[in-house]
Amino acid sequence: MENSAGQDLPASVLEFRLPDLGEGLTDAELVSWAVAVGDTVELNQAIADVETAKAVVSLPSPFAGRVVELLAQPGDTVAVGAPLIRIRTAGTEQTTNEAGRTSVLVGYGPEAEATSRRRPPAQPGVSRTESMNSPAEPGLSRPGGVGGRPGESRASRPDGTGGEAQEPGVSRPGDVGAAEEPHRRQPDPAPGPARAAATPAARKLARELGLDLWFIAGSGPGGAVTVEDVRGAVPVSQPRAATAPTVADAGPVRPSIREERTPISGIRKRTAAAMLTSARTIPQASTFVTVDGTASMELLDHLRSTKSFAGLTLTPLALVAQAALAALADFPGMNACWDEAAQEIVTKHYVNLGIAVATERGLLVPNIKEAQTLSLRDLTKEIGWLADTARAGGATPAELRGGTFTITNVGVFGVDAGVPLVNPGEAAILCLGSIRKRPWVVRDEIAVRWVTTVGVSFDHRMVDGELAARFLATVAGFLEDPLTLLSRV
Repeated sequence: MENSAGQDLPASVLEFRLPDLGEGLTDAELVSWAVAVGDTVELNQAIADVETAKAVVSLPSPFAGRVVELLAQPGDTVAVGAPLIRIRTAGTEQTTNEAGRTSVLVGYGPEAEATSRRRPPAQPGVSRTESMNSPAEPGLSRPGGVGGRPGESRASRPDGTGGEAQEPGVSRPGDVGAAEEPHRRQPDPAPGPARAAATPAARKLARELGLDLWFIAGSGPGGAVTVEDVRGAVPVSQPRAATAPTVADAGPVRPSIREERTPISGIRKRTAAAMLTSARTIPQASTFVTVDGTASMELLDHLRSTKSFAGLTLTPLALVAQAALAALADFPGMNACWDEAAQEIVTKHYVNLGIAVATERGLLVPNIKEAQTLSLRDLTKEIGWLADTARAGGATPAELRGGTFTITNVGVFGVDAGVPLVNPGEAAILCLGSIRKRPWVVRDEIAVRWVTTVGVSFDHRMVDGELAARFLATVAGFLEDPLTLLSRV
């Protein structure tokens, strides 16, 4: 058997290609390897982290064996279907088709993602993605597998490959359809040492700084090294060493006191693309209202002392989210999207509520599915869980897709107001400013009250200024008199 470069390889050496994770994307960035050449891997063992659609996804090994070659480096952009790794297997589940060609049957599809709510937080850098690795029935594509529809037979595929079609994501070097990019085969080394536990972001930073993770004490779950641990191991007062530093003379974060260049990749690259699309394609406008939120703050203080909210972090954001959901029920035109191809406005009678979360890797907007069905208590739990998971790097692509309305909270940074850009595919975004004690006129007298500014940016193609203003005034009314809000829940 030959690989794409024409080299003979043993039949026991298999290639695992980057699968289509079901996000409609054509590539992903390799964040880090969890294995090295010479390592022994088990079935379903995490072998690499890739970043796509703002999520870090852990790829499980589709078979057991020993790593022969890594075909991409951290930081590389890998196309879907391109080979990632070669593994020598001791034994392989195989099926032989009518032409005598052997295929390895391994499934990996987007339906394997866990998308239910109220789950324990994922480990940092690892999304809750499951693989389907049991051998498939010969001649049938596995429901949910990449490249096949449920119930579709290999013989019925439009590409005409029939029973010879191989499961996407896995190939033998030299099989039909293998990538044509040549890779030099490395000799089989002796098994290497175990790999230090660390989050993907920490591995990337340590690699950029030339630091060895083995010599950095970890403070994360299970002793994993975090970004803070890596930064704490770097003395910023010294000039950066030209070569990889030792533990005693590690280089600094800043290579220059005048300029610093940061490659545009990962979340920053995808955020930039989304915001450019927003600015170029969406005619946007904004409106604001200043609100006396004293009654809301008093209600929150009371609820925090009740048994129902014991152990929960109840913040003004949760009450604002509940107010927005109630207002969306009154003004569904704010919960819509623009279908350019069909020239239609699609109004949605469900709310996947996006919550903007600032993380070490950039801004993420995971969303709470069917948020309109949740009580204030459940909404508080969901917001806290989703934010913690996103900051830990565990948000899945499914949790980052499909939002219908977004809330961003600039008040946590001490900012009074903001003008956010509308996320592509949505009609509006609500912005909550800081809540402060300020002088306020109450019954013709000056009083100290809790005051905040709430704003909304909207797509003016489908939302008129009147609709946006009435929606925002309704949200403000709920915050000024939250008992009317709770009476609707």
